[in-house]
Formats: sequence, C-alpha cells, structure tokens
Amino acid sequence: MNTKATMYLSAAAMVLATSAMAEGTHPVTGEALSDNQTFSYRLLDQFPTLDPQLNEETEGHHAIRDLFEGLMIQDGEGNVIPGVATGYEASNNNQTYTFTLRPEAKWSNGDPVVAADFVYGWQRAVDPANASPYAWYMELASIVNASEIVAGEMDPTELGVKAIDDHTLEVNLTKPLPYFPAMTTYATMMPAHRATIEAHGAKWTDPANIVSNGAYVLTEMVLNEYHSREKNPMYWDADNVIIEKTTGYVINDVNQALTRYKAGEIDAFYPLPAGQYPTLLEQMPDQAHAAPRLCNYYYQINQWPDGKEELKDPRVRKALSYAIDRNVIVDQVLKGGQWPAYNFAHLKTAGFEVPEIDYASWSQAERDAKAKELLAEAGVENLELKLIYNTDENHKQIATIMSQMWKQKLGVNVTLENMEWKTYLGVRKSGDFDVSRSAWCADYNEASTFLSILVSEEEHNDGKYSNARYDELMEASTTSESPNEMYTEAEQILAEDMGVIPIYHYTQPMLLSADIKGWPFNNAEFNWYSKDLYRAAE
Repeated sequence: MNTKATMYLSAAAMVLATSAMAEGTHPVTGEALSDNQTFSYRLLDQFPTLDPQLNEETEGHHAIRDLFEGLMIQDGEGNVIPGVATGYEASNNNQTYTFTLRPEAKWSNGDPVVAADFVYGWQRAVDPANASPYAWYMELASIVNASEIVAGEMDPTELGVKAIDDHTLEVNLTKPLPYFPAMTTYATMMPAHRATIEAHGAKWTDPANIVSNGAYVLTEMVLNEYHSREKNPMYWDADNVIIEKTTGYVINDVNQALTRYKAGEIDAFYPLPAGQYPTLLEQMPDQAHAAPRLCNYYYQINQWPDGKEELKDPRVRKALSYAIDRNVIVDQVLKGGQWPAYNFAHLKTAGFEVPEIDYASWSQAERDAKAKELLAEAGVENLELKLIYNTDENHKQIATIMSQMWKQKLGVNVTLENMEWKTYLGVRKSGDFDVSRSAWCADYNEASTFLSILVSEEEHNDGKYSNARYDELMEASTTSESPNEMYTEAEQILAEDMGVIPIYHYTQPMLLSADIKGWPFNNAEFNWYSKDLYRAAE
C-alpha cells in the first residue's frame, strides 16, 4: 500500500497575505492590526532546557515550538500540517515514511535546513551519551534500531533514518504506525544544528549561541524570571508571522499571576486559581475560556523495591484511590469543567473508547466503605506517607484535600512536601517519595500516548508500576487493527492493580487578552504557536 500526502501554501496566497499585513490588516479576517505586535504569557515554572532532544515537559515544549520546527506541525484544530516538510509518502504498509523538505527552510544563521539535520537530531535523541529523558519516545515511534541504540547495543548511526538527499528524509519503522507523522510534531523529533552544538556543547541553547529554525529566535533568558523570543527573519514563512516578540514570565504564585494579568502585564494566563473560573467568566466573558485539554492529573505510588512495603499491596493502593472524592476536587475546588478520572487515558482522546471501570459507577459512600474494608484486609494501621508536589497553589489545595480525606476516612497520616520544578523532577526520578503528584499531556492524539508511559521500563513511570500482561497488551496494540480492545483491558488491569491513582481529566481554563486573536481553542493538545497569533487594533 502506498499513500501520499502533499500539502502547501500557494505562492499567490502568500503574496496576498503579505500585502494585506503591509496595509495593517489581517490577511484572512480583514481586522485592523495593532501597532503593538507583542505577546506575553505566564509560565508556572522555569523549563529545565530548550534543547529539543532533552526536553521532557510542557513549559519547555511551548517555547521550543516557537524556536524550532519539525517535519510537521499543527493547525488551530490540531490537524497535522506541513512544517519543514511539504508532505510525505507512506509505503511498505506504513513502515516506511519519506518526507520531502521545503528548499526555502533556513536556520536562523542562514544555513539551509537539510535532511541531515533531522538525522543528526534524532541520533542525538537515542544516543545514550546524551541521556535524553525522551529517548523512549523514539522507541515508541518504532524507528528501526532505536531500542538497541538506547540500550547501548548499537551505534546511533544505525538508527533507521537517512538523508536520501538534502530535501528527502526516509524513516523506517519496525511496525506499521499510521499516526507516525503526528509524532514528528513533538520536540524530540525536531532538527538540530550540528555545528552549533559541537562548538558550544551544553551552552548551545544560550541566547548568544543558539541557532534555531523556527519562527522565532531566543533573545533573552533570565532564569526563574523571564525569557524572550523574537521573530526570526530567516524563517521560511516569516512574511506571514505577525507577532514580533513573545515573552514568558515565570510566576510561581497563581494569585500573583492573576494580579499581574489584571494589571495588563501579561496577555495569557493559565492554569487559573482553583475554583475561580466561574467568577472570572462572569467578570470577563470576553477573556475567560475553557476547552478540553489532553492531559490527565494523577498520583504515582512508589512501588520501588526499596519503597514502603504497604504500598506494594494493591489493596492499600485501591483503598487510597477509593477514598478520594473526585467530585469535590473538580466541582468544589477546580470548577473549570474538568472530569473526574477513574481511568488513565483522557476521555476526549481521538478514537478512544472509555472503558467501564467498576468503581467509577459506585457512589462515594460505597467507595469509602470498600476503602476501609480493603485497608483492614491488608492489616494496615497508622500508615504514614510522604506526598510530594511541585510548587503551585492548585497542587497544594488538591494535595491538602486528599490528605484530609485519607486521614478522616482511613486514618492515614500524610506529610506534604512542595518543591520547585527542577528539584521536584529529580526527587521524583530518584523515588524519594511515597506518593507523587503527576500529570501527563499528550504528545500526539492517540490513547497510546497516555497508556504507554506506564509500561514497566518506561522513562516516566517514576512509581515503577509493573504488570507483565499490561506490557504485553501495550506492545501488541502497536500493530493491532483494533487497539481499543487492548486499551480497554490495559485500563482494567490498571484499575485492578491501582498502579497509579487517576484524579481528573483536564480542561484548560485560561484568561486571554481580548485583543489577542488566533488562539487554537480547538486544539485539544493545547499546542499553540506564536506565529499564528496577532494583536488586533482596539
């Protein structure tokens, strides 16, 4: 089977767009444009890195999408559209993908973006010497030899990707993956500029050194305060980029962030203070928004070999889960349209059929009674737990409420510890916790993006949950024509083991200045690009 997808923006359309903007109006809507084409937003935490191959979290990915561009990107609806590639051909039953790169694509220093830049970037991602926390993503993508290279059994040059010529990239997979092009929108699969990395090493992403190929370049970085990215004149579609400068401000305190938003210091603010969305919607109906977001909020339970013995008993883990009244959290605390979660994959994931989980249909009184029964069966009394979370008022409120529920219903004593983001990630990775706040946001819109992270040896399975049958199902799902059957069984295993504790499925309540237009509210992955935004004239 051979399928072909070729997508492009006509030269005539580009000329018309450029002409319209020169006249001060938006090329599509006809709106008058403001003379001030800047955009600013709140970051909850300082991202640890802007290296695409080393990134592992959402805040960094938002910035990286502006600075770098992959083969494919997304539009406002979440559809996969051309990035550096104008299109691709899928052959060999979706096991070989051939991407055609646009010849006008350039790096910010003027060098052409070529297929070898993708080969180099992807080899960096799997090279054990770089210890990428997202090396598993390349394995998940089933690229030939990725697993062997990550395991140190083969050289990175053996990865199943090659430059046929400067503008043709061939990727070979071990399994047919019809959604592989969507995976190329994520940071890990973006290109890398070899000369810059070899010249500057770990400092190659500093503003003075970085060479990137996206719509923006990094111009300022003050750690834990702010960073700025400005329009890249070398970007292949620069003539159609309206926002000239984007600035992200690190504001840990959610109430301070709200104050600064109301003062006009930032244009976009999310997540909102817990419980305030209804009031803000009433006060600012043209600025308050909420839409589904493909993220789940859950708690990991330490099941490391040297972890607390009580937590290795699934009856104890289920007792902890059952005792949580999720409706209190979503309806009385968050109030942003979130859904209580009893399964792991987000209920709005494309093509996903939410499985029937027994305890989801029980009343909270029934769950509470079963929780007490299970804890008694396990013979556990006076359980002491350390719960960690990264600094944020919303996380604090949820952790506090959950600890109170556990104390009142089960007699469990919980010590809460909050820490800044980078420290929290390190502590979670080391297993120095009993219970850890976690969240996962989709890297692509398919259920495996959630369920695969709980496979036994997966990098982000920090609680070390392990079930051989679960692993088998997730492996088999990658080649199945009916993966939902396997996803259903996998979710039921998770619920029976209570490998993790699902809490809620996200929406994204946010505030956005009324004059900022082009926000992709219909992109359920919440992947926004500054190049698609613009500020309308008042």
